[in-house]
Amino acid sequence: MSLSRSGFLSSIPPVVKNLILINTVIWLVTWMLQRYGVDLNAMLGLYTPGSPHFKPYQVVTHMFMHGGFTHLFFNMFALWMFGRILEQVWGGKRFLLYYMVTGLGAAAVHSLVNYLQFSSIHADSIAMLNTLSPDTFAAFVTKHFPEFYNSIYSDFLDKWFQNPSNPIMIDQAQQLSQQLLSLQLNIPTVGASGAVYGVLLAFGMLFPNTVLMILFPPIPIKAKWMVILYGGLELFLGLTQAGSNIAHFAHLGGMIFGFFLIKYWQSRKNVFY
Repeated sequence: MSLSRSGFLSSIPPVVKNLILINTVIWLVTWMLQRYGVDLNAMLGLYTPGSPHFKPYQVVTHMFMHGGFTHLFFNMFALWMFGRILEQVWGGKRFLLYYMVTGLGAAAVHSLVNYLQFSSIHADSIAMLNTLSPDTFAAFVTKHFPEFYNSIYSDFLDKWFQNPSNPIMIDQAQQLSQQLLSLQLNIPTVGASGAVYGVLLAFGMLFPNTVLMILFPPIPIKAKWMVILYGGLELFLGLTQAGSNIAHFAHLGGMIFGFFLIKYWQSRKNVFY
């Protein structure tokens, strides 16, 4: 048993192995500290620029944080499956450079999209407050925070519609709008998914005709088509599910930066793998 375990670990190239170990150890430490009221994800996750919680180092640290075991497992499984092959082809230094560039690129695209979304919501909030009424508040919440409408605001709005000029209700609506803006700005993003999607993109570009098995549904598909499928799905979900807790544009950012980095390396054939 110990020999087989040793053989399995020795088959994983060093950079991928260390990335998996670092991410796993950090997740374990995060999980243990949560029991004592210390939230490392809130400290080291990536906040949108403009948030009072944003710190420059979060651009790197968020890549090693995860929201739960399932999140960690699937990211590390994909890193092991595709990353070890890329590292064997490229070597450790080039693979680590690629991994970090795609992770940082994912953070840049995600932060830009988040900032643009927040700016749009903030502008609509100002317009709504200038003509504040139950109708304008309901329209604002429905447009930007539909997931909260039925669960939180439907009862409040029912009461406000019955008495639209009630100053207490108006004051409460102003406070709620500020809370929604704060919520949009102050939710941290965690995970290595952006870099992992970059790794997936690289595998599809280097081994386009390799047949892979998608887990859900379990069907065979060539790597190039899987990359296109996942990229198209992330774009669709990013455009249609702006309020989702999944960073779809971070995934796309990792793929975009990976594509251009590989194209740059390919243009310099004397230094490509």
